[in-house]
Amino acid sequence: MIAIAELRRLTPQEYFEWEAQQELRYEYFDGEVFAMTGGSLPHADIALNIASILREHMRGRCKVRNSDAKVGITEKGPFTYPDVSVSCDERDRTAQQFTRYPCLIVEVLSPSTEAYDRGEKFALYRQMESLQEYVLVGSETKTVEVFRRDQQGTWMFIPYGEGDEIELMSVGLTIPIAAIYEDVILAPSENQESPLAEAG
Repeated sequence: MIAIAELRRLTPQEYFEWEAQQELRYEYFDGEVFAMTGGSLPHADIALNIASILREHMRGRCKVRNSDAKVGITEKGPFTYPDVSVSCDERDRTAQQFTRYPCLIVEVLSPSTEAYDRGEKFALYRQMESLQEYVLVGSETKTVEVFRRDQQGTWMFIPYGEGDEIELMSVGLTIPIAAIYEDVILAPSENQESPLAEAG
């Protein structure tokens, strides 16, 4: 994310009106706006796969929204753009500006935003009582991490790897990890030897 230094602090309403005139999307924190940078093609492919699987499963019951849809931590912000969000709350079905009561949020990790997604952003999301699961999906390796809130409000961590099936209890769905990475071409690992290097 890139902060826009020249802007004065905006109210939430001023932010909505200002952002509607911009070409980029901007997240909003305490009166400041931050430009959302574009992700890689694997990042986009993974997010589309997840949104498609969830939408098919939740059709007619819950709203599945992609990274063009804001989530409001409160009515006055902060406002973020998760890669995928699911809300089964009737208030979000008719919302016009942002989702307020998601039960599931998915972020596809990028090297530039991974620390933010794991740290500050997750801390914000934990403030929402409606949120039951937060999912981090690798865009460079086939890894999925599910953080699930139990009945006592404690967050549990469940890691998944290649060949596993991912259980999303918030939406009553089990997804093979292979489906998340279907038709996704990940960049070769830096640990892998290049064919050119071997030939040399």
